[in-house]
Amino acid sequence: MDSIEAYKGDLAYIHDVGFGDFARNSAPALLEMLRHNGVNNGLVVDLGCGSGLWARELSDAGYGVLGVDISPAMIAIARKRVPRGEFKTESLLKAKLPRCVAVTSLGECLNYLFDPNNRMSEIRRLFRRVYSALKPGGLFVFDIAEPRRGKGPRRHYRQGPGWAVLVEVDEDARTNRLTRRITTFRKAGELYRRDEEIHQLQLYKRGEVANELRDVGFRVRTISAYGAQQMIEGCVGIIARKPIA
Repeated sequence: MDSIEAYKGDLAYIHDVGFGDFARNSAPALLEMLRHNGVNNGLVVDLGCGSGLWARELSDAGYGVLGVDISPAMIAIARKRVPRGEFKTESLLKAKLPRCVAVTSLGECLNYLFDPNNRMSEIRRLFRRVYSALKPGGLFVFDIAEPRRGKGPRRHYRQGPGWAVLVEVDEDARTNRLTRRITTFRKAGELYRRDEEIHQLQLYKRGEVANELRDVGFRVRTISAYGAQQMIEGCVGIIARKPIA
């Protein structure tokens, strides 16, 4: 696990303090979505929970929370943020899913190749396990990055108090694989500490994913936003509901 470049300490901190708006802004609509579908209480499993921003919203709303993330640094932040939640450091593709009322995964987590076994066959197995774990009427809500997510090489730079991050993005149209080369700078005393990570994502088409979900038994629809929060460019949201009967 330690050899996996999966949001190590500095990047986990930077992502938490500088890139948490998507989860926070999505929370009101997601909570309303749960209630609208009769999911008013019970356990919600959050796959790729990161630093626990969405998990905290769930916990504050009275839901039980199980968060799963492959990054030990992210899980450490989540445990401090959500004392009443349960958190596990492991691949979302391998996590045991208890009986639950909903499963969520925000921020294109299913695309990441931190687990080298990530491929459509493994995603299909995950869908089956989610379906089995959900109570009738339960929801599986997530978003995925699609091909052309990167639209050619790009560079992004962002900074905040005591930190900065540079991201270079490239997409291989032949393999539908996106690569992010991330360089972080975090203040340590009078100096800045530099670190690097390389993240790769396998990009999936919404139609392919929706068909796999329907084959399992879900009723599926796609969305372009979680309420007022638009999807990240090149991503699509998916709502899959397990039928009541």
